[in-house]
Amino acid sequence: MANYKAQFKCISGCSEIYPLDEIVYKCKKCGSLLEVHHDMEELSKKSAAEWKALFDKRTGTSQWPYGSGVWSKKEWVLPGVDNENIVSMYEGNSNLFWAKRFGAMFGMNDLWIKMCGNSHTGSFKDLGMTVLVSMVNEMISKGKKIKAVACASTGDTSAALAAYAAYAGIPSIVFLPDNKISTAQLVQPMSNNSIVISMDTDFDGCMKVVQEITRDKSIYLANSMNSLRIEGQKSISVEMVQQFDWEVPDVVIIPGGNLGNVSALGNGFKMMLELGLITKKPRIVLAQAEKANPLYLSYLNGFSEFKPVIPKNTLASAIQIGDPVSVKKAIKILQEFDGIVEQASEDELANAAALADKTGMYACPHTGVALAALIKLLEKQKISKTDKTVVISTAHGLKFSEFKVGYHEKTLAGVNSIHANTPILLPPDAGIVQEAIEKALLAAKN
Repeated sequence: MANYKAQFKCISGCSEIYPLDEIVYKCKKCGSLLEVHHDMEELSKKSAAEWKALFDKRTGTSQWPYGSGVWSKKEWVLPGVDNENIVSMYEGNSNLFWAKRFGAMFGMNDLWIKMCGNSHTGSFKDLGMTVLVSMVNEMISKGKKIKAVACASTGDTSAALAAYAAYAGIPSIVFLPDNKISTAQLVQPMSNNSIVISMDTDFDGCMKVVQEITRDKSIYLANSMNSLRIEGQKSISVEMVQQFDWEVPDVVIIPGGNLGNVSALGNGFKMMLELGLITKKPRIVLAQAEKANPLYLSYLNGFSEFKPVIPKNTLASAIQIGDPVSVKKAIKILQEFDGIVEQASEDELANAAALADKTGMYACPHTGVALAALIKLLEKQKISKTDKTVVISTAHGLKFSEFKVGYHEKTLAGVNSIHANTPILLPPDAGIVQEAIEKALLAAKN
């Protein structure tokens, strides 16, 4: 493991590099974001077949820390960290769900949902947070004076940071927009003993404050502008290909807000391609809520310009972001992967999630955005029904119970709940109950 090395490198192409244990989030020379750059020459000394065999051997093992879906790929993620400093709850290894019935509704037989919400805190954010908090733990163990880790969040990032920091015994601070996240998301960092700061602003406002706070280098920034987060999320690409017996899907659809995850996905595929584990790239689709759609608007003009927007309230609250920090990284990946950006209205995302639920899923509203984008792109014939397609489900639906209840009670603004399923109120009379059941079964059949 000692031969494998990684460091921060400026994404703009200037020559600046920094060690991963330096507290730095942007290039000091040009102000661009950084990315983790691996010594690919050293990694290429192991053949593709050897990497596949190693990763397959580690999957599900109890040997610390390699049973984690992230740390089973340690050499590709954070090779220099000591195993004893890794902070992991065996995240990853999430189900690649064959959406057989949902896909059949649209003539698809090869539709899959990558259930990233089946994780410790209920979202894909765990995949990046295990890496970031492990690096912080490593730095503290070597004498760095870090007194807390902080993030701005629309709910899922704060939950992941709070849990992993609590597990490591590191104080955490989370900045949340007041009344703009679900109760389940709010209670997670509260329960994990974070300092929870609720602010009368949106995510972008919280992000501005946390960047100011973390200028004090004793408080470490945990948002996705810190590319250590991207390294953990990169494992999603490797993991899904591994689950397909190292076959690459044709299309991958992912909802996007701050846009770190789309660059993480792309980086994972690029790394596999360079090291010979795969021979082609998938097409990447980025799905945005219509009420928070700056990248979609940029896509319409061929990415010739990007303008932040003021996001409106959307049911997909975790991607209610108008000025995403990772936009340049995202555009670069989309251009390299023949990318598409699509948007979904409130009605479209809610009904897509509800339709998926009828086939056995329990989709969060952000997954609903991705599913709605899938439906629209099939109708526009921009993707084919025969494509092997993976939709990234970013969080568990249980974190959004108010959304689910509101849908079935038909109280969501701007949503025609065409798949609502309300309880049937009946007296305790077996005859009446039997009659109601037969009527309901007949209606379901038709």
